[in-house]
Amino acid sequence: MSESLVVVEVRDGVGRLRLNRPDKRNALNSELSAEVVRAMRQLDADDTVACIVVEGTDGAFCAGADMGEALDAYEVGNHRFNPSQEAASRVAVSEKPTIAAIDGPAYGAGALMACACDIRIASERARFRFPGADYGLVVGAAFLPGVVGGPFAKELIFTGRVVDAAEAGRIGLVNRVVALEDFAAAVDEVANAIASVSPIALRWSKATINAAMTGGDARGLEEQADILLRGGDDHMVRFGRATKRVTGR
Repeated sequence: MSESLVVVEVRDGVGRLRLNRPDKRNALNSELSAEVVRAMRQLDADDTVACIVVEGTDGAFCAGADMGEALDAYEVGNHRFNPSQEAASRVAVSEKPTIAAIDGPAYGAGALMACACDIRIASERARFRFPGADYGLVVGAAFLPGVVGGPFAKELIFTGRVVDAAEAGRIGLVNRVVALEDFAAAVDEVANAIASVSPIALRWSKATINAAMTGGDARGLEEQADILLRGGDDHMVRFGRATKRVTGR
């Protein structure tokens, strides 16, 4: 039996979605994209999962869309073929915090998927490229300005040049860059820290931050969250624990 194109693991509140097409550097074909969508639905529906890590295999996060499959689709007249967009979009709409663990190339649709996550942690051998304009397409222009700002987004998309890990860290494309030997531990540290706090507070916090970034009613959301959460069971239990840690009582 062939190995799954996506491997899903859940442990201690952290769900992991691992792209598993190493022979193609995890390039997104229609089957892998559909598996990403399915896995995200599974992890979103699992109440034991507080945050989701999206990662690659064998030193490759995701090399982009499967160009061979796209060419085959175009040759039969299917010019709207774009399953990789569906995968990245599904990652983006998750209500749970998402972490992209980027080791190796994140090109095209892979860079888009990384930007669809809330937090990006890169190994020192990570690299990024947004080559859509080379192919006469627009890829990443909606996500990237919110990550690095408009001027850098324009440069990276207009030129399609490769960005190495060090530069990605300098311009804010990733939250942090770590040595390869420390990479897995750094991802676990952030994921476990997120998983230790209130899942419902995380969802409301993510929605509020997203609204603040996109011109939505962030203040209204935060006020609504305060009304709904303050004094509730989750808040009171966690408030009690925190008070005991601070006061020793």
